[in-house]
Amino acid sequence: MPTVAKNNEVITVIVIFTVEPERQQELIDTIISFSDTVKQQAGFVSASLHKSLDGVKVANYAQWKSQEDYEAFVNNNDVQALGAKLSKFPRPDSHVYEVVISKSKVGIPKISKGGFLTYFAEFRMKPENQQRMVDLVKEEVVITMQQPGLISANFHRSQDGTRVINYGQWRDQAAIEELQKQPGFGSESLYWEGIAENEFHLYEVVFTEPAD
Repeated sequence: MPTVAKNNEVITVIVIFTVEPERQQELIDTIISFSDTVKQQAGFVSASLHKSLDGVKVANYAQWKSQEDYEAFVNNNDVQALGAKLSKFPRPDSHVYEVVISKSKVGIPKISKGGFLTYFAEFRMKPENQQRMVDLVKEEVVITMQQPGLISANFHRSQDGTRVINYGQWRDQAAIEELQKQPGFGSESLYWEGIAENEFHLYEVVFTEPAD
């Protein structure tokens, strides 16, 4: 079962597709159709597909043993041929990340189908603002973890400096709505204002694939 942890000796690749709701399942099925080929690639650790409850996003949370393994996968001609099936969908937002903050009430967070709801918060910024964003998160996560419905908060920093993503696990949607009533998390006085832009969606895990 895939896990999320700081210093877990893997690299994380988060790929987020934007899709029309009527094509969300088609996209998921397309990705799953070549999962057997992907898991046979050297250095593959896991892949976990998530679909947003509003129908407009599909996210793949993948782990690889090293940057070199991932680059070899991307440049593999056979894999590229299979991936061409995805060209009929809008180009996804894809970056390589490292976990920089991980807080949990249940030990090391696990990714499993039928488990907790997942909250992807996608912060986009200029590279010069990324460290400031991480510093802000370190302050705010102390407050956020006091919410009874929050299970884990796992912040990832992209290698190119343009993204910080929170992979949060929540008990239910009502608990997230309660957080959005708190100062700094609602529609006003956002703690990241002036540093980053944020888009967030609530997801459920629909497929996980560990390496054999």
